[in-house]
Amino acid sequence: MAFIEVNGTRLHYSDTGGAGEVMLFSHGLLMCGEMYAAQIAHFRDRYRCIAYDHRGQGQSDIADSGYDIDNLAEDAAALIRALGVAPVHFVGLSMGGFVGMRLASRHPDLLRTLTLLDTSADTEPHAKAYRKLVFFTRWLGPRAVVDKVMPILFGKSFMSDPARAGEKRLWRDRIKGNRRIGMVRAAIGVIERAAVNDELGAITTPTLVAVGDEDVATVPEKSRRLAAAIRGARLEIIAGAGHSSTIENPRAVNALLDAFLAHPA
Repeated sequence: MAFIEVNGTRLHYSDTGGAGEVMLFSHGLLMCGEMYAAQIAHFRDRYRCIAYDHRGQGQSDIADSGYDIDNLAEDAAALIRALGVAPVHFVGLSMGGFVGMRLASRHPDLLRTLTLLDTSADTEPHAKAYRKLVFFTRWLGPRAVVDKVMPILFGKSFMSDPARAGEKRLWRDRIKGNRRIGMVRAAIGVIERAAVNDELGAITTPTLVAVGDEDVATVPEKSRRLAAAIRGARLEIIAGAGHSSTIENPRAVNALLDAFLAHPA
């Protein structure tokens, strides 16, 4: 466990160390760096793996402001620079992908490759429904919404598999354990984000775009458009996964990353 002060706030991160190229993992809303546990276990012998928590989430500090996605991208840029690890293989899922696109467009020198999982360059299409969840979270806490958000964060295969009941309980408990203020501020940042479709043409970093075929939060068609807009990007569909593909089908995600990192260009 480690903390670092960057861009006006203290972020929590994990770091496997080592002399290999760096993989930097950026998580989705309501999650934390732990959602990449399977990827870190798989890659740590070949890469230095760093996973960080966004401000207000996981174990990072709850800042008074700065939860808009543009500022979160500056958090990530400041983290990379402060740790002296550029250029990195950036892996971002959902909210982490929002960050990754902005980094690739605005700070290309910091990235070696870009992987965008279950994410979109668009504004939030479910803003009205998500604002209702934020309202209940603000007044009643994460416990009040966890049963509503689980089917958004996870696909039907994961949710209906009795063999994965323990994993479902684990993530349900983690979501319930989110700190109310940090969760609300982070969610508002996601809901109010601006589109960055006009920046995608500027991305020259080798890019992998992948999405679960059961993702209802960011449907596969969005990833198809995203990949088409980034020059040379690869598109992959992950079978049997929803919006949290690194948890739901880690073997498939690891295999895609293996193939991409071996031949990114």
